[in-house]
Amino acid sequence: MELYLDTANLEEIREIAGWGVLSGVTTNPTLVAKEFAARGERLTEEGLAAHLRAVCEAAGGPVSAEVTALEAEAMVTEGRRLAALHPQIVVKLPTTEEGLKACRRLSAEGVRVNMTLIFSANQALLAARAGASYVSPFLGRVDDISWDGGQLLREIVEMAQVQDLPVRVIAASIRHPRHVTEAALLGADIATMPHAVFKQLLKHPLTDLGLKRFMEDWEKVKP
Repeated sequence: MELYLDTANLEEIREIAGWGVLSGVTTNPTLVAKEFAARGERLTEEGLAAHLRAVCEAAGGPVSAEVTALEAEAMVTEGRRLAALHPQIVVKLPTTEEGLKACRRLSAEGVRVNMTLIFSANQALLAARAGASYVSPFLGRVDDISWDGGQLLREIVEMAQVQDLPVRVIAASIRHPRHVTEAALLGADIATMPHAVFKQLLKHPLTDLGLKRFMEDWEKVKP
């Protein structure tokens, strides 16, 4: 299973890329708006384009960039513009009627599409049939309403395998390290997560304690 960062922050991307384990990045309008606000910059089309190119260079892999249009024709126009920014760009579309229409048209043109906001196996099936390269079920948000995000992911992964669907499953809305373990065990192709969760994957108190003891013992006898 590949590991992606769900962020628009260049420092976070560069840090995790430096570990040698980052395969890609996902963004959304909320993350992009948050990043520009934190820098005190006004979001412009030129500024967004430059930032997304920088994200691609830092990530070294696929970068999902989401449209903000809601109507299919406008989605296609915006999606083409995003895809033209960098070869690593994957156009992210909402799983709606208009999103499916746009997905079919963009995928027919060779544009990779990530269908997002998926909360059912049937939505994932429709997205795959519309030509999506990726589908993104939201584990955490499903858990939030007392449903089972793991069961949703299990159904989508199994369906993709049984039906031999040419689509990659991204476990999204990851809230904690256990979600990552669960996604890997259930066969997700990708898990995308915030920077804080990515850092938590590495941390364990016994690792820290063991290293501390090793170094203390070495200090006693080192030449």
